[in-house]
Amino acid sequence: MANITAADVNKLRKQTGAGMMDCKKALVESDGDFEKATDILRKKGQKLASSRSGRDANEGVVLSKVNADGNKAYSVMLNCETDFVAQNQEVIDFANAILDLAIAKDCANLEELQAADMNGRSVAENVTDMVGKTGEKMEVGAFELVAGARAFAYTHPGNRIAAIAALNKADVNDIDSIGKDVVMQIAAMAPVAIDKDDVDATIIEKEIEIGKDQARQEGKAEELLEKIAMGKLNRFFKENTLINQAFIKDTKISVGDMLKAADKELTVVAFKRVSLS
Repeated sequence: MANITAADVNKLRKQTGAGMMDCKKALVESDGDFEKATDILRKKGQKLASSRSGRDANEGVVLSKVNADGNKAYSVMLNCETDFVAQNQEVIDFANAILDLAIAKDCANLEELQAADMNGRSVAENVTDMVGKTGEKMEVGAFELVAGARAFAYTHPGNRIAAIAALNKADVNDIDSIGKDVVMQIAAMAPVAIDKDDVDATIIEKEIEIGKDQARQEGKAEELLEKIAMGKLNRFFKENTLINQAFIKDTKISVGDMLKAADKELTVVAFKRVSLS
């Protein structure tokens, strides 16, 4: 039987990131063979991931960044079970590494990201390894991408909310400040669409029905319900579509007004908001 030293345990810990006791057990089981010990730790992560697959992973880390060309922005959500693990610097660094990989490989969707090579193994496999380290269910819960003439990203302090947006023009004075204002608006106000024409039809139908029900409960005449509901729908558009929302830095104007003040043709072509529940 091999003599397992503290130095051996520490070496395996540095290579795998697993806990000291897990590393010692793996080395004992593998009779000091580091390659076999690494496989043991990975299998432990797979087994743990399987055993925790039914658990909720509602905490995590949400991050966003812009690529070097400044024309695409990306956001990733790495979920785990507890806020304690989410605040662990190794987990935050891991989420950053996944996001950087997504940018480097220009992944188009979550499936591509999950399959992307990360240190010789897929992202999904690396996530399973992290399960073994943390003891919690973990998964890449969301991946979003936007593209345009200029893209912007904002991660709110605490890594629980991120917003990304793309504008149709880049050659506008103070564009960096404008873009920052847009993504902070998205993070703070959670719009459902860019403009009213972009709102999903099912949402519109639901809002109209809610408006009618509210008016009916208030005792309004049946023939007036449609008109009242449409008025409520217009207020919904103003409060919940990005271009029509009151600008949080100056509520006397809309976000659309702010953009047009910089350039009459400037607008938002895409945005995404990623948030932990």
